[in-house]
Amino acid sequence: KETMAIEIQPKTSWPHRYERHVQPCVAELLGTALFIFSGCLSVVEDSVDTGRLQPALAHGLALGLLVAITGDI
Repeated sequence: KETMAIEIQPKTSWPHRYERHVQPCVAELLGTALFIFSGCLSVVEDSVDTGRLQPALAHGLALGLLVAITGDI
């Protein structure tokens, strides 16, 4: 019996242009916009009792959250 030899060439696993260029830019834009938005909202209520702690905590927590969300992109 004759057998046919079929050569299978593996696909190159290069990511698409969207995944290489567009997706990181959109994630950076979204992360920066949300970080600035939450930071500005934390100082809108400028009461005497909060001092510098409220904006510092808001910025720190927002930065940690955004890094966790967009870090793998």
